[in-house]
Amino acid sequence: MTAHDPSLHRPVSDLLSWLGLGHRPEPATPLVDVPAGQDRRERRDAQRQRMLDEIGSFLSYHHLEVTAQTLTIAFNYLSGADPQLARSIDRQMQARQPVTLDWIEDVLSRSERSDELAVLTQLMRRLEVSIEDFSKTSHDAQQTTNDYNTALEEHVTELEQVTAAGAVISELATIAKVMLKRTRDIERQMVRSKAQTRVLKRRLAETRRKCEEDHLTGLPNRRAFETRFDEEYRQALAAAEPLCVAFFDIDNFKRINDSHGHDAGDFVLQLVAESLSRISDERCHVARHGGEEFVVLFRDTPLADAFAKLDALRVQLAERRLVNRATDVPFGQITFSAGIADVFAFPDRRAALKAADAALYRAKQSGRNRIEVAQPDDVNPPG
Repeated sequence: MTAHDPSLHRPVSDLLSWLGLGHRPEPATPLVDVPAGQDRRERRDAQRQRMLDEIGSFLSYHHLEVTAQTLTIAFNYLSGADPQLARSIDRQMQARQPVTLDWIEDVLSRSERSDELAVLTQLMRRLEVSIEDFSKTSHDAQQTTNDYNTALEEHVTELEQVTAAGAVISELATIAKVMLKRTRDIERQMVRSKAQTRVLKRRLAETRRKCEEDHLTGLPNRRAFETRFDEEYRQALAAAEPLCVAFFDIDNFKRINDSHGHDAGDFVLQLVAESLSRISDERCHVARHGGEEFVVLFRDTPLADAFAKLDALRVQLAERRLVNRATDVPFGQITFSAGIADVFAFPDRRAALKAADAALYRAKQSGRNRIEVAQPDDVNPPG
């Protein structure tokens, strides 16, 4: 069964058609080899049968019941309609872990939370722009009011000094005093508005930090890393500087959780994050990508130097002997496997990230506790 066969890339809305429950447009090219004279109906039947066979094989292989939900999941995976789900299932299979309905629902739930966070981030950005505009408007209004107060104050003084104009001048002076009082009230309100705007901007900045920070390790999270990667990619490209990206995750992490409990697993994650923080600087950015997986970005650092830096961290961590304080049971050796890529050796930054991820799994398959350098065919592996 081929997980990402290009011939299977179709939108989710086609699922009903493949099951014979609806109509879909004719594809531009045949998806299976058929005799030249075969009519369209036969081609559609062959295509539908192929997809149904693939879906049936997927559900049978993973011992999933046939329901509307599992049929949709299988179709989205096989057609590539949900790339994030497909990638998660591929990696679960590569790790030789079961693909169960509970596990899939957990993956989909995390994806929904990620989408909600993306919407929240976008709303915060729009709010930041609005606050900035309001802050500038308030500042300009306060300055204008202050200038007006100064000028009005001078006129009031002049009017009070004139006695020859009699009652008219006196009345004008009274009106000017009232106006001056009101504009001073407005100026005080503007000052309060500026203070409230500063508080709002500070709280918004704190919220943004929380949205972009992994709560367990304190490292930037995946969304923050994506933003940083985009910025560093553009800057490194403009400056003709090298840029490397590395994926790594902790070896046999599930065994740690199963043997020592999730609290101990969290401790190990925090320990690795602390080690990563020590190599982090303005040219090296680290983040928790999810689960036991981390990602590192090396700016203005050649591939060989970035490899050496990460490998030194791997050796240091492997040499430590850790004990679970709650039980006095040793954790055993804590190691990680990694894949590292020279970003500009690939078509774009996403291709480099994909290649680094593929190199990580090659390191896992080669015995773990090692780092593999991404190769060009890691983007589109043969077969």
